[in-house]
Amino acid sequence: MVVAVHQPHYLPWLGYFDKMDRADVFVVLDTVQFEKNGWQNRNKIKTAQGWQWLTVPVVHRFGQRLDEVSIAHQPEWRKKHWTALRTNYGKAPYFGSHSSFFADVYQRQWERLVDLNLYLISYLTEALGIQAKIEQASTMNLSEQPSQRLVDICQALGAEAYMAGIGGKRYMDLSRFEQVGVRVGFQAFEHPVYRQLFGGFEPNMAVVDLLFNHGPASLEIIRSGRKELP
Repeated sequence: MVVAVHQPHYLPWLGYFDKMDRADVFVVLDTVQFEKNGWQNRNKIKTAQGWQWLTVPVVHRFGQRLDEVSIAHQPEWRKKHWTALRTNYGKAPYFGSHSSFFADVYQRQWERLVDLNLYLISYLTEALGIQAKIEQASTMNLSEQPSQRLVDICQALGAEAYMAGIGGKRYMDLSRFEQVGVRVGFQAFEHPVYRQLFGGFEPNMAVVDLLFNHGPASLEIIRSGRKELP
């Protein structure tokens, strides 16, 4: 069994779902510190004027765990995000297939950022056709040490292999995985080019950009960016 781990991002990009698609179990790492101005509460969509941020307003304190971060009670953010999606993707071929879900999402009153992100990630995973099972790190008893925390997750789930992001090479202590017999692989992903609205190609958009434009073909396009490390 292959396990992958990543923080819960808001409307994640394609590489996030490539990593998930490579795993049997995908663990949402919701116990780490919230990152201000990171991807946990914002992402990009494409517009006729270029890309724009969609940012979920949050209330947090320095050092707070991600699963403790609250969404600010500013109802206009939900209207703004839904309007942005409807305005910029309303003419995309597959927007209509998903519009009712997103309309409902932005009508709801969300309290915690992690709940919103997990709800979106779960839907997008199913919409893409990814089979990985999703688990939450907050349900496990884990070390605070980064490498050992990942080892603890692998052991808790009975993993034989761990799929790491390429950035993991900078900090992971691979000897800890070797000691417990867990193989480590590293994700190599090259962003694919696909048909978008509004002219030239803009990479690194939220995955909804791909999903609204290509629907059932989205996962095949994501997999086309999968590379092997030399």
